Amino acid sequence: MNAESFIAEMNSGKKVVCGSDVHQHMGKLSQEAMKITSRINCSYHEPQEIRELFSILTGQKIDENFGLFPPFYTDCGKNIHIGKHVFINGGCQFQDQGGIYIGDGAFIGPMVVLATLNHEQDPKRRGELIPKPIHIGKNVWIGAHATVLQGVKVGDGTIIAAGAVVTKDVPDYADYDFPDFETERMKILEKWRSFTKKSDKDAVYVFNCIFLQNPMCETMMRFGMDETASQNYISEIAEIIKP
Repeated sequence: MNAESFIAEMNSGKKVVCGSDVHQHMGKLSQEAMKITSRINCSYHEPQEIRELFSILTGQKIDENFGLFPPFYTDCGKNIHIGKHVFINGGCQFQDQGGIYIGDGAFIGPMVVLATLNHEQDPKRRGELIPKPIHIGKNVWIGAHATVLQGVKVGDGTIIAAGAVVTKDVPDYADYDFPDFETERMKILEKWRSFTKKSDKDAVYVFNCIFLQNPMCETMMRFGMDETASQNYISEIAEIIKP
Protein backbone atom coordinates (compact mmCIF):
# COMPACT_ATOMS: atom_id res chain seq x y z
CA MET A 1 0.00 0.00 0.00
CA ASN A 2 1.24 3.51 -0.85
CA ALA A 3 0.11 6.94 0.36
CA GLU A 4 -2.34 7.41 -2.52
CA SER A 5 -4.17 4.13 -1.97
CA PHE A 6 -4.19 4.76 1.78
CA ILE A 7 -5.81 8.19 1.35
CA ALA A 8 -8.37 6.70 -1.04
CA GLU A 9 -9.23 4.11 1.60
CA MET A 10 -9.56 6.81 4.28
CA ASN A 11 -11.74 8.98 2.05
CA SER A 12 -14.08 6.06 1.47
CA GLY A 13 -15.14 6.28 5.12
CA LYS A 14 -14.63 2.55 5.65
CA LYS A 15 -13.80 1.35 9.14
CA VAL A 16 -10.12 0.63 9.74
CA VAL A 17 -9.66 -2.75 11.41
CA CYS A 18 -6.85 -2.99 13.94
CA GLY A 19 -3.87 -4.89 12.48
CA SER A 20 -5.06 -4.63 8.86
CA ASP A 21 -2.83 -3.45 6.00
CA VAL A 22 -4.50 -0.04 6.16
CA HIS A 23 -3.89 0.18 9.91
CA GLN A 24 -0.25 -0.78 9.51
CA HIS A 25 0.28 1.82 6.78
CA MET A 26 -1.32 4.38 9.07
CA GLY A 27 1.44 3.65 11.56
CA LYS A 28 4.11 4.02 8.88
CA LEU A 29 2.79 7.44 7.84
CA SER A 30 2.68 8.50 11.49
CA GLN A 31 6.40 7.79 11.83
CA GLU A 32 7.16 9.77 8.67
CA ALA A 33 5.04 12.67 9.91
CA MET A 34 6.85 12.74 13.25
CA LYS A 35 10.21 12.99 11.48
CA ILE A 36 9.06 15.99 9.42
CA THR A 37 7.26 17.77 12.27
CA SER A 38 10.33 17.35 14.47
CA ARG A 39 12.30 19.27 11.81
CA ILE A 40 9.62 21.97 11.76
CA ASN A 41 9.40 22.24 15.54
CA CYS A 42 12.95 21.82 16.82
CA SER A 43 14.78 24.73 15.21
CA TYR A 44 14.08 28.11 13.64
CA HIS A 45 13.08 28.26 9.96
CA GLU A 46 12.42 31.17 7.62
CA PRO A 47 8.80 31.30 6.34
CA GLN A 48 9.82 29.87 2.98
CA GLU A 49 11.52 26.93 4.70
CA ILE A 50 8.34 26.32 6.70
CA ARG A 51 6.33 26.18 3.49
CA GLU A 52 8.80 23.76 1.93
CA LEU A 53 8.68 21.44 4.95
CA PHE A 54 4.88 21.64 5.06
CA SER A 55 4.77 20.73 1.37
CA ILE A 56 6.85 17.64 2.12
CA LEU A 57 4.60 16.81 5.09
CA THR A 58 1.39 17.02 3.05
CA GLY A 59 2.77 15.82 -0.27
CA GLN A 60 1.25 18.89 -1.92
CA LYS A 61 2.57 22.29 -2.99
CA ILE A 62 1.66 24.88 -0.38
CA ASP A 63 0.57 28.41 -1.32
CA GLU A 64 3.30 31.06 -1.12
CA ASN A 65 1.13 33.07 1.28
CA PHE A 66 0.68 30.20 3.74
CA GLY A 67 1.85 30.96 7.27
CA LEU A 68 2.60 28.66 10.21
CA PHE A 69 3.92 29.33 13.70
CA PRO A 70 5.50 26.14 15.09
CA PRO A 71 5.13 23.87 16.88
CA PHE A 72 2.74 21.90 14.71
CA TYR A 73 1.68 18.29 15.23
CA THR A 74 0.10 15.66 13.02
CA ASP A 75 0.17 11.86 12.94
CA CYS A 76 -0.35 11.64 9.18
CA GLY A 77 -0.07 14.85 7.13
CA LYS A 78 -0.91 13.37 3.76
CA ASN A 79 -4.63 14.16 3.97
CA ILE A 80 -4.30 17.86 4.86
CA HIS A 81 -5.52 20.18 2.11
CA ILE A 82 -4.71 23.89 2.52
CA GLY A 83 -6.14 26.80 0.53
CA LYS A 84 -4.54 30.17 -0.17
CA HIS A 85 -3.66 32.80 2.48
CA VAL A 86 -4.15 30.34 5.36
CA PHE A 87 -2.50 30.97 8.73
CA ILE A 88 -2.01 28.32 11.43
CA ASN A 89 -0.90 29.51 14.86
CA GLY A 90 1.35 27.61 17.27
CA GLY A 91 0.64 24.32 18.99
CA CYS A 92 -2.08 22.98 16.68
CA GLN A 93 -2.79 19.24 16.39
CA PHE A 94 -4.22 17.93 13.11
CA GLN A 95 -5.39 14.31 13.10
CA ASP A 96 -5.95 14.27 9.37
CA GLN A 97 -6.31 10.62 8.36
CA GLY A 98 -9.99 11.20 7.58
CA GLY A 99 -9.24 14.36 5.61
CA ILE A 100 -8.86 18.01 6.64
CA TYR A 101 -9.83 20.67 4.09
CA ILE A 102 -9.11 24.31 4.94
CA GLY A 103 -10.47 27.05 2.68
CA ASP A 104 -8.80 30.24 1.49
CA GLY A 105 -8.16 32.94 4.07
CA ALA A 106 -8.80 30.78 7.14
CA PHE A 107 -7.16 31.62 10.49
CA ILE A 108 -6.48 28.71 12.85
CA GLY A 109 -5.76 29.88 16.40
CA PRO A 110 -3.22 28.49 18.89
CA MET A 111 -3.66 24.96 20.23
CA VAL A 112 -6.58 24.11 17.93
CA VAL A 113 -7.35 20.39 17.52
CA LEU A 114 -8.91 18.98 14.34
CA ALA A 115 -9.75 15.31 14.91
CA THR A 116 -11.00 13.17 12.01
CA LEU A 117 -10.83 9.73 13.65
CA ASN A 118 -13.21 8.04 16.06
CA HIS A 119 -12.91 4.69 17.83
CA GLU A 120 -15.43 1.87 17.86
CA GLN A 121 -17.54 2.22 21.01
CA ASP A 122 -17.64 -1.52 21.71
CA PRO A 123 -14.76 -2.10 24.19
CA LYS A 124 -13.90 -5.40 22.50
CA ARG A 125 -13.37 -3.59 19.17
CA ARG A 126 -12.06 -0.27 20.52
CA GLY A 127 -8.97 -0.50 18.31
CA GLU A 128 -11.07 -0.10 15.15
CA LEU A 129 -11.08 3.41 13.67
CA ILE A 130 -13.77 5.34 11.82
CA PRO A 131 -12.56 8.21 9.57
CA LYS A 132 -14.67 11.22 8.61
CA PRO A 133 -13.43 14.48 7.06
CA ILE A 134 -13.47 18.01 8.48
CA HIS A 135 -14.21 20.90 6.11
CA ILE A 136 -13.22 24.43 7.16
CA GLY A 137 -14.71 27.07 4.87
CA LYS A 138 -13.21 30.22 3.44
CA ASN A 139 -12.27 33.09 5.79
CA VAL A 140 -13.08 31.08 8.91
CA TRP A 141 -11.50 32.10 12.22
CA ILE A 142 -11.08 29.32 14.76
CA GLY A 143 -10.20 30.63 18.22
CA ALA A 144 -7.51 29.30 20.55
CA HIS A 145 -7.90 25.84 22.11
CA ALA A 146 -11.02 25.01 20.07
CA THR A 147 -11.63 21.39 19.06
CA VAL A 148 -13.42 20.42 15.85
CA LEU A 149 -14.55 16.80 15.69
CA GLN A 150 -14.84 14.47 12.73
CA GLY A 151 -17.50 14.96 10.07
CA VAL A 152 -18.01 18.65 10.83
CA LYS A 153 -18.38 21.33 8.17
CA VAL A 154 -17.61 24.90 9.26
CA GLY A 155 -19.26 27.40 6.91
CA ASP A 156 -17.58 30.31 5.15
CA GLY A 157 -16.78 33.37 7.23
CA THR A 158 -17.74 31.94 10.60
CA ILE A 159 -15.98 32.42 13.93
CA ILE A 160 -15.45 29.50 16.31
CA ALA A 161 -15.09 30.71 19.89
CA ALA A 162 -11.93 30.00 21.85
CA GLY A 163 -12.21 26.73 23.76
CA ALA A 164 -15.29 25.56 21.82
CA VAL A 165 -15.90 21.89 21.08
CA VAL A 166 -17.59 21.71 17.67
CA THR A 167 -19.59 18.51 17.13
CA LYS A 168 -22.11 19.70 14.51
CA ASP A 169 -22.02 21.62 11.23
CA VAL A 170 -21.78 25.42 11.45
CA PRO A 171 -23.63 27.39 8.73
CA ASP A 172 -22.09 30.17 6.67
CA TYR A 173 -21.79 33.57 8.30
CA ALA A 174 -24.59 35.93 7.30
CA ASP A 175 -25.27 39.66 7.78
CA TYR A 176 -28.79 40.19 9.07
CA ASP A 177 -30.60 43.27 7.81
CA PHE A 178 -32.56 44.47 10.83
CA PRO A 179 -35.43 46.95 10.24
CA ASP A 180 -35.01 50.60 11.21
CA PHE A 181 -36.55 51.90 14.43
CA GLU A 182 -39.66 53.44 12.87
CA THR A 183 -40.57 50.18 11.12
CA GLU A 184 -39.93 48.22 14.32
CA ARG A 185 -41.88 50.75 16.43
CA MET A 186 -45.01 50.47 14.29
CA LYS A 187 -44.94 46.66 14.52
CA ILE A 188 -44.53 46.66 18.30
CA LEU A 189 -47.25 49.24 18.88
CA GLU A 190 -49.62 47.26 16.67
CA LYS A 191 -48.94 44.14 18.76
CA TRP A 192 -49.84 46.05 21.92
CA ARG A 193 -53.04 47.34 20.30
CA SER A 194 -53.93 43.78 19.31
CA PHE A 195 -53.27 42.66 22.89
CA THR A 196 -55.61 45.27 24.37
CA LYS A 197 -58.39 44.37 21.93
CA LYS A 198 -58.20 40.68 22.85
CA SER A 199 -57.69 41.18 26.59
CA ASP A 200 -60.41 40.64 29.19
CA LYS A 201 -61.64 44.08 30.30
CA ASP A 202 -62.47 42.81 33.77
CA ALA A 203 -59.14 41.07 34.30
CA VAL A 204 -56.14 42.53 36.12
CA TYR A 205 -52.85 42.36 34.25
CA VAL A 206 -49.53 42.81 36.05
CA PHE A 207 -46.48 43.84 34.03
CA ASN A 208 -43.05 43.30 35.57
CA CYS A 209 -39.94 45.39 35.03
CA ILE A 210 -39.30 43.71 31.66
CA PHE A 211 -42.18 45.79 30.32
CA LEU A 212 -40.03 48.91 30.75
CA GLN A 213 -36.60 47.33 30.47
CA ASN A 214 -36.96 45.71 27.06
CA PRO A 215 -38.14 48.79 25.10
CA MET A 216 -35.53 50.97 26.82
CA CYS A 217 -32.68 48.55 26.09
CA GLU A 218 -33.85 48.08 22.52
CA THR A 219 -34.09 51.80 21.70
CA MET A 220 -30.97 52.95 23.53
CA MET A 221 -28.60 50.05 22.79
CA ARG A 222 -29.80 48.62 19.48
CA PHE A 223 -30.87 51.88 17.81
CA GLY A 224 -28.57 54.29 19.70
CA MET A 225 -31.41 56.61 20.75
CA ASP A 226 -31.17 59.02 23.69
CA GLU A 227 -33.08 58.68 26.97
CA THR A 228 -35.83 61.14 26.00
CA ALA A 229 -36.68 59.29 22.79
CA SER A 230 -36.68 56.01 24.70
CA GLN A 231 -39.06 57.39 27.33
CA ASN A 232 -41.40 58.68 24.61
CA TYR A 233 -41.52 55.18 23.09
CA ILE A 234 -42.38 53.65 26.46
CA SER A 235 -45.06 56.32 27.00
CA GLU A 236 -46.67 55.35 23.69
CA ILE A 237 -46.92 51.74 24.85
CA ALA A 238 -48.26 52.81 28.25
CA GLU A 239 -50.91 54.97 26.59
CA ILE A 240 -52.17 52.01 24.55
CA ILE A 241 -52.50 49.58 27.47
CA LYS A 242 -53.72 51.92 30.21
CA PRO A 243 -57.15 51.02 31.66
